[in-house]
Amino acid sequence: MKFHKIPTLSNYIYALILFLVFTGPYSFASTFIQVEIQQQNQYREFKGKVVDSNTGNDITLAVLNLQGTNISTITNSDGEFSIKIPISIKEGAIKISYLGYQSKILPLSDFKTENTQIELSEVVEELPEISLLDHGNATELVRAMMDKRGENYSDQKDIITAFYRESIQKRRRNVSLSEAVVKVLKQPYTSGKKDQISIFKARKRTDYERLDTLALKLRGGPYNTVFLDVMKYPEFLFTGVISDNFNFKLDNVTRINNKLVYIVNFNENDTSQPWYSGKLYIDSESLALIKANFSMNVEDRDRASRIFVKKKPSAAYVYPVDVVYQVDYRESNGKWYYSYSRAQLEFVVNWDNKLFNSRYTLTGEMAVTDREKFSNGNLKNTDQFISSSVVMVDDVSGFTDRDFWGDQNIIEPEKSIQNAIEKIQRNIKKDPQ
Repeated sequence: MKFHKIPTLSNYIYALILFLVFTGPYSFASTFIQVEIQQQNQYREFKGKVVDSNTGNDITLAVLNLQGTNISTITNSDGEFSIKIPISIKEGAIKISYLGYQSKILPLSDFKTENTQIELSEVVEELPEISLLDHGNATELVRAMMDKRGENYSDQKDIITAFYRESIQKRRRNVSLSEAVVKVLKQPYTSGKKDQISIFKARKRTDYERLDTLALKLRGGPYNTVFLDVMKYPEFLFTGVISDNFNFKLDNVTRINNKLVYIVNFNENDTSQPWYSGKLYIDSESLALIKANFSMNVEDRDRASRIFVKKKPSAAYVYPVDVVYQVDYRESNGKWYYSYSRAQLEFVVNWDNKLFNSRYTLTGEMAVTDREKFSNGNLKNTDQFISSSVVMVDDVSGFTDRDFWGDQNIIEPEKSIQNAIEKIQRNIKKDPQ
């Protein structure tokens, strides 16, 4: 399997791309389109937590899906969830699933508006001996996975509704928070056309006092996470010839949603510049990629800095120290669909005239909450598509409105983000704009 060699990752928005500039709090000059549509649909909201039945530990990124629909959400890092169901749906059941655990299906009547506790049990079984006789070796398995993209993934245009969150932390404190509900025109996996994104509703707030007069602009916004769909954009990860550029090794087998799954470790062979390694989770029957976790080795600080940092003050030396990615897919009626992705970049800023450095963590994540087949009626105004070089605008209102999201499903804020939102609300009330 051969892909076009990309000259450098920095030519794309695939990675978290950072702008560092001296600026005042209100001197950003980026464009951003916000479309606010009044929510008229009534809904019921259920909240709770998903935990390990044995240990009681929180289960992060468990998927909750209303059976028979494309309505879904995921748990946050504290295992907490919120899911909104149209009031017109009187009866139904929600499937809760997570890697390595036995899935559970519960009727809506078991869910409460608050404090719904769901326990999942780890899958404990004797898995079969690892066998790749049908695929030759791990490299052949990955090659077959790529060859079957057109068969395993959506071959039609879809409109997906998704929740996007982008945060910047200084040490452990949130200093910037962006959230948006987006509509994505998802192109067929057999098409070379790129996906397009429209902002449905958004809000953002930045605490400039804690940025040391350093303003961080993250170019790409929601595109950072959409382009992590490696089955749609394999050229952003698997460049060149797979067998020449990567080393693949079968790790183990597991089960995800009662499906037997191969786990394949991979490493990029060319380590002369920042390189990738990680794990691929491949369904043993369809050979579809259903999950990928990978990272970029950034030990070469100078090369890594040139990839991610596009502009910076001359007195600052900026370099990444940790770059990790994740993408998940979900199966429906025999086809696999992009479901969730996350990109996290930790970097350090050293100043010529300062004794101590500053450490920041940038995180972007997107969770698909609904999906429908594209038609001329469900995405009317193509002029509202944002550019892939967009920078989320500063200080979009909405943090004081507890019903801001209406009937849109979102990722429930984790504790640190919830604390940041509460602080934002207090500050806005003290100093209304």
